[in-house]
Amino acid sequence: MEKSIHVDKEVGSLHPIRVGISIGDINGIGPEVIIKALIDNRILLDCTPIIYGSTKTLSYHKKSIGEHDFMYTTCKSADEALNRKVNVINVWNEEINFDLGKATEIGGKFAFLSLEAATQDLASGKIDVLVTAPISKEAMAKSGFKFPGHTEYLADKAGMDEALMMMVAPTMRVALVSTHIPLKDVSASLTQEAIFQKIKTFEKSLKADFGIIRPKIAVFGVNPHAGENGKMGTEETEIIIPAINQAKTENILAFGPFPADGFFGSSAMSHYDGILAMYHDQGLTAFKALAFDDGVNFTAGLPVVRTSPDHGTAFDIVGQNKASAQSMRSAIYLAMDIYRNQKDRKEMMANPLKIKPADKKKLSSFE
Repeated sequence: MEKSIHVDKEVGSLHPIRVGISIGDINGIGPEVIIKALIDNRILLDCTPIIYGSTKTLSYHKKSIGEHDFMYTTCKSADEALNRKVNVINVWNEEINFDLGKATEIGGKFAFLSLEAATQDLASGKIDVLVTAPISKEAMAKSGFKFPGHTEYLADKAGMDEALMMMVAPTMRVALVSTHIPLKDVSASLTQEAIFQKIKTFEKSLKADFGIIRPKIAVFGVNPHAGENGKMGTEETEIIIPAINQAKTENILAFGPFPADGFFGSSAMSHYDGILAMYHDQGLTAFKALAFDDGVNFTAGLPVVRTSPDHGTAFDIVGQNKASAQSMRSAIYLAMDIYRNQKDRKEMMANPLKIKPADKKKLSSFE
């Protein structure tokens, strides 16, 4: 495995990427998949993991799945984390009565405390990227969490109205216009401006976060068969097509609208760098069917890097040693890849050469 590090130019030293990990719901599979993803110490060649939770919680889950070889060190803050070691910050120290497999107020409370502590360190630069283990929206709501999910919470913390939820796998990238809202509200939430802004954010992310120079984006319709030219709905002709055309005026390679049902099974999917779905299940049902084990949830459009496994708390298999760590492992590596891509792009775009008027005329002849 190639050793991947970034260079701190100010002090001339070498540091692995600092990956903050929120522990998720303590009654779900979050702690289990964290343990399984980090127990293979080869991952430490690339990063310094910092888990925000408690050693008591990790010890409990270690015993429940029999992973007694998982080792970690405690630290009071991310500043004290040991390089290339698994570090744990005790966000809380009290004894907890675990209720595995259930959405409880206690589970939501500690998931939020972990997320809040990790987010604060991310904002202050103490960690480079954030990877969030799964939370239960029901448990979070019981504890007073006022957001539908991680995406909306992080957008609020960044002072943004909303961010772009993107699901990433080796063979596809699927982004959503609307996320955690009832299906009956989807159509009313779709506006030309909203779709246009999502297309713009998507393209920007594909360039900056994934290193794609001229990304092509496939845009879905919202109705069956993309509306059949107005026979099954007018959202395509009145909202989605105008948004695509608006994107094209800004030199964005956006195409569609495509019928969602046949797109994922067709050869057309391989011709595009990203897919923009109109609502949650339209994009994520097919994505998870095709890439459940190694899919990653990435929040695009933020000034920070955050990823997460593409699965939930899986209450039905907690403590049975059945949970796969592949999605968590992929989330960690994707966060590091995006961090490097962003860093490389900033360096490439710094101090660009100014183009003279005469050169502009020459360049225009190639357009």
